[in-house]
Amino acid sequence: MLSQLLTSIIDDIHGDTITLRELLERCGREGMLMVCAIACLPFLIPVSIPGVSTVFGAAIVLLAFALFLDRLPWLPQRILDKGMDANKLKPVLHKGVNIVGKLERWLQSRMPALTTAAMQRFNSAVLVFGGLLLMAPLGLIPFSNTVPAVGILLLTVGMMQRDGIFVLLGYLGHMLTVVYFGVLAYLAWMGGTFVLS
Repeated sequence: MLSQLLTSIIDDIHGDTITLRELLERCGREGMLMVCAIACLPFLIPVSIPGVSTVFGAAIVLLAFALFLDRLPWLPQRILDKGMDANKLKPVLHKGVNIVGKLERWLQSRMPALTTAAMQRFNSAVLVFGGLLLMAPLGLIPFSNTVPAVGILLLTVGMMQRDGIFVLLGYLGHMLTVVYFGVLAYLAWMGGTFVLS
C-alpha cells in the first residue's frame, strides 16, 4: 500500500532536521515520483512551515524535469542539504499520509492511455508546472499552497498507480490552481486600482 510505504520512509528519518537528500536516498532512483508525493504532504493541511514550499516546490520541478528527460535528476546542493525542522515537518507529513490512505480505496487501473510511456513526458511536464505553482510566493494567502499540492498529489499518485482517472483529476487540480491564482491577481489589481484612484 502506498500510504504504508510513505509512512515507512518518513519513520526511517531520525534527528532534529530533515533534508531532501535523506528522502532521495531512502526512495532511490525509482522513487522520484514518491519524493514528489512526499513533498506535497505538508501542504494538504492548513499549517505553514516557512521555507518548505520553496525547497519542496523546487525539488518537484527538478525531479519532474528529470522524468520528462528520462534521466537521473540533478539537484543543487543548497536544495539537497537544506535542513528543515523534523519536529514540525514529520507530524505534518504523517497527517498528509492519512489523506493518501483515504484516497487509496479509490485507486484502480483505469484509462491506461493516460499512463503509458508516451504520456509520461506530458504528465511530467504538467508536474513541472505544478511545482512552479507551488513555489509561487503566496504562502500567506489561504490555500495558495494547498490547491497546487492537491493537483500534484493526484497526478503523482495516478502516475505511480497507473490510474488515468487520478491523472485527469491532477490535470483538473492544476487548472483550478491557475483559475484561483488568476482570481487572486485580478483582486490584487482591482485593489491597487482602487487605492491609486
